[in-house]
Amino acid sequence: MGTADVEAVWRIESARIVAALTRFTGDFGLAEDAAQEAVAEALVSWPLAAPANPAGWLMATARRRAIDAIRRRAALQDRYALLAAAPAVDSAVDEEIDLDRIDDDVLALMFVSCHPVLSPEARVALTLRVVGGLSSEEIARAFLVPVPTVQARITRGKKTIAAAGVPFELPPAGERRERLGDVLSVIYVIFTEGSTATSGNRLLRPDVAYEAIRLARTLAALQPDEPEVHGLLALCELTAARFPARTGPDGSPILLEDQDRRRWDFSAIHRGLAALAKASTHGLSPYGLQAAIAAIHASAPSVEATDWDRIVVLYEALGRVAPSPVVVLNRAVAVAMASGPAQGLAIVDELIASNRLPGSYLVPTVRGELLARLGRRPEARAELELAARLCANQRERSVLLRKAATLG
Repeated sequence: MGTADVEAVWRIESARIVAALTRFTGDFGLAEDAAQEAVAEALVSWPLAAPANPAGWLMATARRRAIDAIRRRAALQDRYALLAAAPAVDSAVDEEIDLDRIDDDVLALMFVSCHPVLSPEARVALTLRVVGGLSSEEIARAFLVPVPTVQARITRGKKTIAAAGVPFELPPAGERRERLGDVLSVIYVIFTEGSTATSGNRLLRPDVAYEAIRLARTLAALQPDEPEVHGLLALCELTAARFPARTGPDGSPILLEDQDRRRWDFSAIHRGLAALAKASTHGLSPYGLQAAIAAIHASAPSVEATDWDRIVVLYEALGRVAPSPVVVLNRAVAVAMASGPAQGLAIVDELIASNRLPGSYLVPTVRGELLARLGRRPEARAELELAARLCANQRERSVLLRKAATLG
């Protein structure tokens, strides 16, 4: 077995292993370190002699590493005495690590990784590392930050969790519901970065987006009665369904009106609609409303045939339950499609007057598009050139500059 095989097993099993070790040791940071050491050992030993049960080998090796680490901690003699009395750990799984508890353990791991004591950046890094199984290098590539920055976030995050005495357990039902939003927001941030990269020379980072979908599917399986979880999963699936048509062979962006809808992933659309149905059982919450909007786009044969009036209504509802300037901007686009660019422009100008999205390239992008549709070409060109200066993604910037150039 080679490096790719080790990475594949780790990606699938990492959350289960770290969760089981955390319950066994009571130390989140120690569990994650021991698991990483087991992977490093696998990279050396598996090419020489592949284990019959790779996941079990990783679990057993990581557990031995954890015990060795505890033995080295002079301040933890009581815990060591407890471990020393335990049976030998030559097998992959024993009574100390109960695989029947893994589902709850993985869910607890998600809540620990997304704990409110952590910074948003640390939550994302820890979730991708310990739940998603990504390496520091992969996380750094995904978010275009230096590897040492990612490593520092992970290290600080683990120290923060330890200092705060965060227990490895599922929060009580009431608290779990309150903190579920933290978990969902982390998955949403990961997906958003994958679906439209904030910077760099790629519009999409599908591997990042699909990792978020995998996390959302795991969470939906572990929390099947939470509509908002299904709403987020639906939003991710329906948005990702358009990925195959969003870029050309050279990676250049293809706008919605120019996309070949036959290239959309209809299996993903089907999965997204099924998740949306589950999210709709008690009325739609913010992610569900966004998914409902994505569903309208996914089912429309063309931009012109899209039910823009319905999208306007959904954005108005979203603005009531989760108000934000981005929702207002998106509603302006929908209003422009449903009722004409002048009405959409009025909403954008109100948003600018309130200074609620300073420095965002999205505002001049939308304003430039609407001005162009109204025939105000010099103003439109100036707005699109401003948007290009503010945009950090090279692919989107090139599209904006090409549009501006056509307005002479």
